[in-house]
Amino acid sequence: MEFIKKYFGFEERGARFKTELGAGLATYLTMSYIIFVQPAVLGAAGMDKGAVFTATCLASALACFIMGLYANYPIAQAPLMGENFFFTYTVVLGMGYSWEKALGLVFISGLAFLALTLTKMRERLVDAVPENLKYAIASGIGLFVALIGFKEAGLITASPATLVKLGSVTSAPVICAMAGLIVMAALFARKVKGAVLIGILVSGAAALAAGLTSFHGVVSAPPSLAPTLCKLDLAGLITPDALSVVLIFLFMSLFDTLGTLLGVGVQAGLLKNGKLERISRALVSDAVATTAGALMGTSTVSSYIESATGVAQGGRTGLTAVTVGALFLLSLFFSPLVGSINAALPLADGTFIHPVTAPALILVGALMMGSVCHIDWRDMSAGIPAFITMALIPFTFNIADGIAFGFISYAAIKTLSGKYGDVPPLLWVISTLLALRYAFLK
Repeated sequence: MEFIKKYFGFEERGARFKTELGAGLATYLTMSYIIFVQPAVLGAAGMDKGAVFTATCLASALACFIMGLYANYPIAQAPLMGENFFFTYTVVLGMGYSWEKALGLVFISGLAFLALTLTKMRERLVDAVPENLKYAIASGIGLFVALIGFKEAGLITASPATLVKLGSVTSAPVICAMAGLIVMAALFARKVKGAVLIGILVSGAAALAAGLTSFHGVVSAPPSLAPTLCKLDLAGLITPDALSVVLIFLFMSLFDTLGTLLGVGVQAGLLKNGKLERISRALVSDAVATTAGALMGTSTVSSYIESATGVAQGGRTGLTAVTVGALFLLSLFFSPLVGSINAALPLADGTFIHPVTAPALILVGALMMGSVCHIDWRDMSAGIPAFITMALIPFTFNIADGIAFGFISYAAIKTLSGKYGDVPPLLWVISTLLALRYAFLK
């Protein structure tokens, strides 16, 4: 016990053993929805859901252990929401890459992450993106995630005339999904720990009662990792399209990681003289976790803003993150329950929906939309590019295109409005490369 207290620096941070464990449990409860959602999202890309479940638990546990033991941060990690949708709906289903090649792109982005971190270039890239566009990207991804959530709930369906239309609101899947969403949102508003997880279980219970899914048990041996383990394909990925995907993976993870580290780090008292202690170690943790996750069979792994829950409970050291990692390992043995909740329901047009996990996507989308209030709408030379970014991400069903046109329009509008000094040189380079990519796109 004394060794643990000394290793994690309990005395200087005012930490307590029981409090750290309780904080880890609180964080886990608020982010454990990922073990239900990730198999459904990557399963849509053609990946084995059981293997994705195992990869998610293992990659999350490894990432939390690195963050806790190496960086000594009370911040948990897991595959990111937003990046998993980019992986499936943009890279695989939109651009036509196989999921094996998509994992290869994630792996490359992880290596690039590590190189950028070690050379301090990572912070320069983040600084090159204007604040308004950072908030717009987060909001746009929120709209995109919510759109997928409404689709997975069956609340909206495809329409040849209007692209989308309202689904059958009296159907059992929609009722189950909306019941879960209402419970989830109400509990979240009341600041109940594990609100997202409870909402998913409510939807699952409703689906079970309505005969939409069947109960497969609670505990069993973990599903095999073999279908996804080291299945990434790196062949033929040195192309303009592939490099642009890697760049988007990089930017998305950069924004998420630094935003989380700053937000939660300040809350945890890790900011000293205007800088976060050991931030390079925390960034290395992200990079290693992403590359390891790609090898196991899951999308970009990084820091979770839900870690703020544990910090609010008093978590101050890496023991909080280590506790979350241990709970992810324990989750490996609950795959039958996850399988029951992740059951896909066929529709008349041959597509499948996941109404049980859909409420979590809608709620996460709503939370991500909160960033829109930070956009400076008084300056239209910044507000319009932000709007273009935010609108094109869901309207094109493509996160990469939304971000790219946001960058290009920002540089062009700022220049033509006489505010070219607001465009960082590095953003000019990135915008020019993206414009050339679209100019020669076949």
